[in-house]
Amino acid sequence: MSEDVIAGQREALLDLYRRHVTPGAPYALVDFPDHPNVGDSAIWLGEIALLHAIGVSDPAYISRWDDFDEAAFRTACPTGPILIHGGGNLGDTWPHHQHFREYLIERFTDRRIVQLPQSIHFRDEAHRDRFAALVKGHPDFHLYVRDMASLDLARRHFDCPSTLAPDSAFGLGSVARPVSADCRALMLLRSDAERATRDDAPLLALADTVALDWLDESPVTASAPTERARERVERGLALLARGERIVTDRLHGHILALLLGIPHVVLDNDYGKVGAYIAAWTAESPLVQRARSPQEAAELVAG
Repeated sequence: MSEDVIAGQREALLDLYRRHVTPGAPYALVDFPDHPNVGDSAIWLGEIALLHAIGVSDPAYISRWDDFDEAAFRTACPTGPILIHGGGNLGDTWPHHQHFREYLIERFTDRRIVQLPQSIHFRDEAHRDRFAALVKGHPDFHLYVRDMASLDLARRHFDCPSTLAPDSAFGLGSVARPVSADCRALMLLRSDAERATRDDAPLLALADTVALDWLDESPVTASAPTERARERVERGLALLARGERIVTDRLHGHILALLLGIPHVVLDNDYGKVGAYIAAWTAESPLVQRARSPQEAAELVAG
């Protein structure tokens, strides 16, 4: 059943990518995630894997949000679409990524722009309305979202084609466990702006468990973007594989646990992104159990 869940999402993603990128034609893939969050690197590797799977070569142009160069982009990619890296930063929680997205939409009305699958969350309606106005002014912007709440918001407020699609990390397919388990449960718990307000004491009291986040990393040694992403994902997979089971409130803790074939218990982030994704795509997997509180998660692990 879990293999079917993975395969179904990968096939849906291949269909998405075939709509916008043609073998032999140039394209750009921008907003490379050069930061420690393993989930964003897993999305990047999935994006590259999916592009290769449809017979497309590497992007003609790659940039981070902070080093985009219009002249270099137009020289390397004189025609073809701009693909914007997927994830969970469409909104105002992570403003530097959103500002970059808005710059691209406003500046490059001569190019098709494809926002790869995202979750949407605006805390301020004025920020949402500003983005809506920019989208309305672009003749060829395509938006892919990962859950039904995001799709409903997009179709109510944004004048562009908006489509439900899985997270691109499923482009990686199933992954072999890289190390043997050394604890009963590995607890990957958010320590950033999306952490829900809650008391994790019941989880932290469990015996033979390890609690951590994956935002701390040693210096990354690779220089090429995709190899940097690969180094980060390998680190994340090795962390998760330490647990016989996993407890997580990170969406990619859940997704990578599925790809690794490890049973896991899922709490939500602060605005319900993880639960919304599970409801849309992965609820049928026998590997995942949802918990409404740390106490319930602790009981599921102990049971």
